[in-house]
Amino acid sequence: MKSYAVFLRGINVGGINIKMSDLKNALASRGFTGVKTLLASGNVALASSLGASAVKKDVEACLRETFGYDAWVVVLTADRVAAIVEACPYPAEDKATHTYITLSSDKALLDELFESGARLDGTRQQRLGPEAMAWLAPAGGTLDSPFSKVSSKVRYKSSTTTRNLRTMIKVRDATAALQEG
Repeated sequence: MKSYAVFLRGINVGGINIKMSDLKNALASRGFTGVKTLLASGNVALASSLGASAVKKDVEACLRETFGYDAWVVVLTADRVAAIVEACPYPAEDKATHTYITLSSDKALLDELFESGARLDGTRQQRLGPEAMAWLAPAGGTLDSPFSKVSSKVRYKSSTTTRNLRTMIKVRDATAALQEG
């Protein structure tokens, strides 16, 4: 069994409300083990004998069938989550800025998004691998930041999702605990 992090896009916002207990039960009914939800924003740690692409396909099908919405997820192994957190050069705690990590299931779209960010004045960002990039936003101004406006375009909806670094650390710890157990 391999430990995975599953990052759901767009739940508990915009009218798609899913109780974490229902999400946990739905995924467990599909044969995933050790299912643990973190926060109420679509972060799941689970174990499976399937490969990452099969986990992605199965989770998306489960969400579509159980909750009736066009679901998109990013799936990473526990080791990849740990490597991404370790590679992030920005602080998890800072009073002036917030550190975000954008994850993607489509390298080409993440490349495009990264290049768009590089063209914005004052945007601080760092590529963390083929599926992740980190960026900073001013505290209290995340949604108004130029990069946030670019990354929220519909074009990126089906392949990207963003988490703050503190959340990524919690997900790393939960997937590591599954791996050890």
